[in-house]
Amino acid sequence: MTRSKIAFWVSVAALATSGCNNQPANEALTDTEKSAYLERGREIAATAFSVLSGNLAAALEKGGVANAVQYCNLAAMPLTDSLSRTNNAVIRRTSLKTRNPKNKPSEWERAALLSFEKEDQAGEELKPVVQLLDGQHVAFAAPIRVMSLCTKCHGKEGETMDAADARVIRSLYPDDQATGYAEGDLRGMWSIVFTLKE
Repeated sequence: MTRSKIAFWVSVAALATSGCNNQPANEALTDTEKSAYLERGREIAATAFSVLSGNLAAALEKGGVANAVQYCNLAAMPLTDSLSRTNNAVIRRTSLKTRNPKNKPSEWERAALLSFEKEDQAGEELKPVVQLLDGQHVAFAAPIRVMSLCTKCHGKEGETMDAADARVIRSLYPDDQATGYAEGDLRGMWSIVFTLKE
């Protein structure tokens, strides 16, 4: 584990436990528990990505970017909410540059995003991580990279994004910050929070 990642998770643990004085100071996940949550988080993220990307590709094929953006605007969050209920977890996509303000990162998510960003800038390989947030919750975070298809809605206007499509996006998301990306860029992360069984 890199120094930056160690420092990040130390800070997250401090934030998460600052309001939970009833929790033992040395409470942590075992290696076995970490491996189990990593595997479960990867499975859920892969399923969510497959469903979202498949539906998005179908929307693009049916009606272009304008139709795909409408799909995301109306269906993306209800879909992740449905997957959350199915998996008994809270599943989100978040970023330092959001399109939908409802996806704004929480305190721990922002710390995770900044850690991924720092590692990415250093040329390090980004890997999913898990951490005990408090006595009742475990957080899984996995980086999301921009794929070629993503640049149609998140790329650079006049290059990978048509001006007309950019106007549609701005009409639906007036506070949009999620453009200017190139294929391979770090876009954000999957955030999955599990509730520990009593």
